Amino acid sequence: MTQPLVVMGISGSGKSTVGAALAARLAVPFADADDLHPATNVAKMARGEALDDDDRWPWLEEVARWLGEHATGGVMSCSALRRSYRAVLRRHAPVGFVHLAGDREVIERRVHARTGHFMPVSLLDSQLATLEPLAADEDGVVVDVDQTVEEIVEEALAELVRRNGDHPQG
Repeated sequence: MTQPLVVMGISGSGKSTVGAALAARLAVPFADADDLHPATNVAKMARGEALDDDDRWPWLEEVARWLGEHATGGVMSCSALRRSYRAVLRRHAPVGFVHLAGDREVIERRVHARTGHFMPVSLLDSQLATLEPLAADEDGVVVDVDQTVEEIVEEALAELVRRNGDHPQG
């Protein structure tokens, strides 16, 4: 295996579901960055308040540590909305990104359909405003979320192979 992958995107894009499926397909560990948020961040988002960078930096460091511990292969779902956030994630290991992107209407429909998640639909606009799509010099691919999980995983793997010239995990 060569590198960990981060499945990134705004809330409701399917990061956790796709990340778990991708990890299963690659037979590597999976983690959800949401599980690494401190309770204060979760409470803030549950109140409908957007996180600021002071809230995010310690959380991103925890995510980066996990990626470093899985430098030879693993999948993490993490919003990674800004380029500067993705730079933090690469501190401990080279990381490839799978950006799950889609129309606002598709994402909003998904957020409304979720139950038991702390992120309310009211924060969708702040997530969209914060999002900086992958730049050409960042190791990653963009996949449209308006398809089945299996199709998303297949497309992501095919694009990673096309971009990197070999299997993304070895």
